[in-house]
Amino acid sequence: MTDSVTRRPTLLHSAPELGPVVRERRKSQSLRIDDAAGLLGVSVDLMSRLENGQGSVRLDKALAVLDGLGLTLMVLPKEHPWAREAASSNGSGGSDSPSAPTGAPKP
Repeated sequence: MTDSVTRRPTLLHSAPELGPVVRERRKSQSLRIDDAAGLLGVSVDLMSRLENGQGSVRLDKALAVLDGLGLTLMVLPKEHPWAREAASSNGSGGSDSPSAPTGAPKP
């Protein structure tokens, strides 16, 4: 399946911005939240908190969810070309904002 998450990198500026990316990916795989939680070995509550940007989620759990959904987290210098590409494709402006790109560069 092709969704916007797999087509381009996504530049995040805050933790709650990860939720819609996770939800979009889960839905693109036609998974209900409870089915995804069961497959990924996490609770439905954790999936819900992650997708809604509510409360805190341990990094190891968030990484497990990303991995299980076929996503990855990349940490790059702000001046890296991929970070700049993500910033320009997201319309977020300059590269002086905190960044934690996810996904992969355009093919």
